[in-house]
Amino acid sequence: MRRSRFAAYVGSLLLAVGAALTGATAAQASQLAAPGGYVALGDSYSSGVGAGSYISASGDCKRSTKAYPYLWAASHSPSSFAFTACSGARTGDVLASQLTPLNAATALVSISVGGNDAGFADVMTTCVLQSDSACLSRINTAKAYVDSTLPGKLDGVYSAIRSKAPNARVVVLGYPRFYKLNTGCVGLSETKRKAINGAADHLDTAIAKRAADFGYVFGDVRPSFTGHELCSGSAWLHSLNLLNAGESYHPKAAGQSGGYLPVFDALA
Repeated sequence: MRRSRFAAYVGSLLLAVGAALTGATAAQASQLAAPGGYVALGDSYSSGVGAGSYISASGDCKRSTKAYPYLWAASHSPSSFAFTACSGARTGDVLASQLTPLNAATALVSISVGGNDAGFADVMTTCVLQSDSACLSRINTAKAYVDSTLPGKLDGVYSAIRSKAPNARVVVLGYPRFYKLNTGCVGLSETKRKAINGAADHLDTAIAKRAADFGYVFGDVRPSFTGHELCSGSAWLHSLNLLNAGESYHPKAAGQSGGYLPVFDALA
């Protein structure tokens, strides 16, 4: 009789422990299935210009269902997803029109911004249409802006994100190098290609430093784009597109899914 009672006691104890463990596992699963809200901010490299499949309601912002924020949200199912990144956005545009969805419940923020402030479009126009010396001069002007003015503008954006979403993990994405060097390639000279790559490195270095000073993580996409630059034969970037100039020098869908998404996913 005593052995039977002991067995019953052990059995009930095991059932209780099992129930407790099952409850804990369910709670953990619930947390994994419902992370906090995700807000995607930034410029055309985050909105997905060049990737196609634009969301009609996004208008000129050209937010794409093939952009890394949309792809990440589709596969991770955050509790909420706000996609406010917009083509052509500068730091001031982010501050003026993209931050509304941020709040204390926001758990994750992604952003790419700074290229337009530094005059990305004008740099490329100058380098495509003018001489090597004109290209290098325009790049040096952009680099000087990155050194003197851009850090303060980035600080303003990063500070506003922290104020509005104090609990969020913030992932700051950089920009790829555009060209594979030391290879035969129709178009810009090797001098121009090397200088443009150097400008991308200069910009990424500045952005990474400001992000780090705020305790944000920097997503460096240059390694993931290596082997897929223009002139590589397997480019994930559009070259000059005369039919759709706005897509020129922006990631294709493959650049979003193969270049940006894995970097963001590893840091989110």
